[in-house]
Amino acid sequence: MATTKNTKRPSKFNIRRGDTVMVIAGDDKGKKGEVLQIIPGKMRAVVDGINIVKKHVKATQTEEGGIQEMPAAVHLSNLALLDPKSGEPTRVGRKSVDGVNVRYSKKSGNIIK
Repeated sequence: MATTKNTKRPSKFNIRRGDTVMVIAGDDKGKKGEVLQIIPGKMRAVVDGINIVKKHVKATQTEEGGIQEMPAAVHLSNLALLDPKSGEPTRVGRKSVDGVNVRYSKKSGNIIK
C-alpha cells in the first residue's frame, strides 16, 4: 500500500464518506450505519448510530446546555464495507474502467459508487 510522506497511514482508504459499513469488532459488532466523517490522521471514521457517547455541553447564548449523545470515531480496521448487491460485508478492490480508477466489491464484482 502506498503511504504518504513521513506518516504511517495509507494515501487512499477503502471506506469513504457516505458508504454503508458494518462493525466487525468491538461493542457494536454487527451494527450497520453510514459513514459521516473520515479522520485520516488517526485512521478513524465517525459512523451514524455507532459508538454513541455522552458529551457534557456548556450552555451558550444561542444553545442550551446539557448532556448530548453523539457518535464517536471507530478505527477503520473495525469496519467492513457492505456489498451494494447483497448487503453483506466485503473487501474492496481497485481497477481501471474506461481510464477511471474505481472501487469494486471482491464478493460480487460490482462497482461501488
